[in-house]
Amino acid sequence: MIEGIIMAIIAYCIGSINFSIIISKKMAGFDIREKGSGNAGTTNMLRAVGKKAAAITLLCDVLKGVVAIVISIIIGNMVQGANKELLLQIAGIAVVIGHTFPIFFSFKGGKGVATSLGILLMSNWQIGLICLVFAIVLMALTKMVSLGSCGAAVLFPVLTLFINQNYTILTEGKKGSNYLIYSIILAVIVLYNHRSNIKRLLNGTENKISFKK
Repeated sequence: MIEGIIMAIIAYCIGSINFSIIISKKMAGFDIREKGSGNAGTTNMLRAVGKKAAAITLLCDVLKGVVAIVISIIIGNMVQGANKELLLQIAGIAVVIGHTFPIFFSFKGGKGVATSLGILLMSNWQIGLICLVFAIVLMALTKMVSLGSCGAAVLFPVLTLFINQNYTILTEGKKGSNYLIYSIILAVIVLYNHRSNIKRLLNGTENKISFKK
């Protein structure tokens, strides 16, 4: 379907706007990918640039996911007979892929956690909030952002098996498991992007972060 292809391109381009790279160059005079862990994301921004830059980056990355889903809903309402549920899922996957492999920044981007949060909240606010709280608790207890991120990613598919309400788009008569494949794909992307972190977690050498600095 042509609307699905159009949606994928739009969402991918939105995801490719990497705010951490833009903001680090503007506020600190360097490409964030050249500092710290080399990741173009909120955590590295916090370490290398500071709280203000990290907060702006987090907000902008979350909004990328929100905007992509909103556009998918608009297109779904405009195109007669469109599969609105599938359009939303295409938008969510494509915007995270764009964030991870941004065409505007040599295909080297971030890990997609903040953008995935925006997607989760827009797909199902209940699941989004549960995953957010779960991630925050893990981060607070362990001081490891990666563990909270990976834990929330794994939790998302599990929740789709048990939660059948509060979906922004859900075909009548269908259950939350209709989002299972979508959630698994997003989880796999996030876990793949954290593969080096997972290795360090298993080895007990993962970096911790202080939120007081």
